[in-house]
Amino acid sequence: MTHPAFHTPLIDLLDCDLPIIAAGMGGVARHELAAAVSNAGGFGCLGMVREPAERIRAEVEAYRRLSDRPFAVNLIPAATEPRLLEAQVRTCLQLQVPTMALFWDVDVALIRRLKAAGILLLQQIGNRAHAEEALLAGADILIAQGYEAGGHLWGTTGSFALLPEIVAMSTVPVVACGGIASGAALVAALALGAQGVSCGSAFLTTHEANAHDYHKRQLLQASACETVVSERFFRNWPMSAPVRVLPNAVTRGQHDALYATRSSPIIGEQDGMPIHLFSTDSPLRDARGELADMPIYAGQSCGQIQQVCSAAERVAQLMDQARDTLERLSCTRPEGPTTPSAPDYKQSATPTLVEALNELLSAERAGARVAAASLKETGNSRQRTLLSRIHQGEADSCRRLRHCLEHLGAEPTRELGAFHGKAMAINDLEERLAFIDKGQRWVIRKITELLADTLDVKVRHELEEVLKTHKLNSDELASGTGNIQ
Repeated sequence: MTHPAFHTPLIDLLDCDLPIIAAGMGGVARHELAAAVSNAGGFGCLGMVREPAERIRAEVEAYRRLSDRPFAVNLIPAATEPRLLEAQVRTCLQLQVPTMALFWDVDVALIRRLKAAGILLLQQIGNRAHAEEALLAGADILIAQGYEAGGHLWGTTGSFALLPEIVAMSTVPVVACGGIASGAALVAALALGAQGVSCGSAFLTTHEANAHDYHKRQLLQASACETVVSERFFRNWPMSAPVRVLPNAVTRGQHDALYATRSSPIIGEQDGMPIHLFSTDSPLRDARGELADMPIYAGQSCGQIQQVCSAAERVAQLMDQARDTLERLSCTRPEGPTTPSAPDYKQSATPTLVEALNELLSAERAGARVAAASLKETGNSRQRTLLSRIHQGEADSCRRLRHCLEHLGAEPTRELGAFHGKAMAINDLEERLAFIDKGQRWVIRKITELLADTLDVKVRHELEEVLKTHKLNSDELASGTGNIQ
């Protein structure tokens, strides 16, 4: 059974089972890895930076043959030639990719375009200023990348210093990234307010990762203090950008004569293309040539990784370690009399109130899953926008109801309401939308009744926000359902 601490609102928003995201590592995170992580209960991401549109199409289709779970496509707009970026985005829209993950500069126009198409948007950031930009643009989830991360680095602050600052100012879920490859690190991130973690090195060292075995072996042999940050890998990246890698001839300056002239001879090939010295391309599964001179991306979490295994085993390891960590912490809790705390004036957690809140929570979780599943069934832009709004509203309502229950000292339910099965049994999407509207109106009635007897200020505030969301959704459904083509 999954510990309640791991059922964060993030997983209702992403429609996965565990708060673990596989980082969208370019070239490394292709369909095998993404599908394996998703099938294990995490959230898979296809790393498609600078990839041609044809490869994105092939990878998405291959993923969907292996998994029916939600996933994301990762792009880096600032590192992609504009015409190629447009082709990538157009292909993702055509394929109805449910979620997109973006990195580097906050591309406001692109975020708003994707949001208008009903796509859930993750933005990876490295500092507070970029987090503020992403929130203003409409990002649904922030991935806070700490300086411990492998690959390209956007910020200069460590994960566990950056994370609480971003959590405190963010109005959306925050995911921790950088230096995380153990269950203990997952628990630490959750304790600092993250709703999940994004792992790169932990999944690069799996059988399904498209990295070369040489790359994987190097990570297993390295410790945290061995990684270095270098700007010498510049080719095919349009701006000066630091990367965290393992040391090699390039980082040690043995090719500085060529670096000074920006001369970059061919040192190998992969994916049918030449690899140049100083390229940002790490060695992939089919790479040939001077692998040791290619960038060996490695986060400072490499010291936490002991062996190459399957992605499913890695997910299981992380969760087993996380549960052990929680159990160890609970066992070390001091015993004996506690100092009486100052009285708080919250409402008592009566069985009736807890039961009502948990009933709402299970219904909201069902509604979120119905909206997410329905998104896969339609290419109609109006329907997709409507269902995306409902999905995000239901996920946010789950978060608020969990807060109510935790505030009252009660355990949130992990049940999925019967609404899910009833709604998904309706094959006609217009009829299902009408049924969803009935569900919205049921929630409105339930909350209205609860508010009449609820005095607790915190609970009232959260319920009023949930009520507001469902009134807006119901109005939208009532005005639009019958007119959808």
